[in-house]
Amino acid sequence: MLDDITSSATYWQSRYRAGGTSGAGSAGRLLVWKAAFINGFIAANGIGDVLDLGCGDGALAARIRVACYRGTDVAADALARTAAARDGMTTTRLIPWDAMDREKPADLALSFDVIFHLVEDRAYGHYMRRLLAAARRFILVYSSNLDRAWPAPHVRHRRFTEAIPAIDPSWRVAAHVPNPYPYDHNRPDTTSFSDLYVLARPGEDATLVIPAG
Repeated sequence: MLDDITSSATYWQSRYRAGGTSGAGSAGRLLVWKAAFINGFIAANGIGDVLDLGCGDGALAARIRVACYRGTDVAADALARTAAARDGMTTTRLIPWDAMDREKPADLALSFDVIFHLVEDRAYGHYMRRLLAAARRFILVYSSNLDRAWPAPHVRHRRFTEAIPAIDPSWRVAAHVPNPYPYDHNRPDTTSFSDLYVLARPGEDATLVIPAG
């Protein structure tokens, strides 16, 4: 429920309400590369539906090409923006975060630039449990994967792959794809400390189509 992530949720609700965006990761070349990877993965693996856990300002959602898209976020303003961004596209449904327990899993779940924004342990644990229950076949995670302090108060890096076996050991990390624009503190708006991780269910072999940087 929203009470599980009050501090993180409040930050993002206020940010989107004030007209803010999802950040540098949802713009420019970082956005283009992530969208190309997702769409290549959808096409290569016969993905029919996607569940996006943290759709944010809709910039990435607007580029996803799939028959059925569902998105969720803790911020109502984010849901409204994503709905507008996908207006006229294929089947789209936006779901409040506190209604997610009633949702059925999708072929593919997405978690892009979310995990390192969950600064509270309880929020992180709640999100990871929900994420690992959100897909039948694959999960794509775009995040840092290390334990490290960071000066921004809304960022907390976590080694999220270590949490997976304790929550649902049926998931495995099938691939780790470094992003082509590794973090450079002199160019924080066009580089990223996140990489892309492909999680797969037993018996699923992911076909990767890696776009050029």
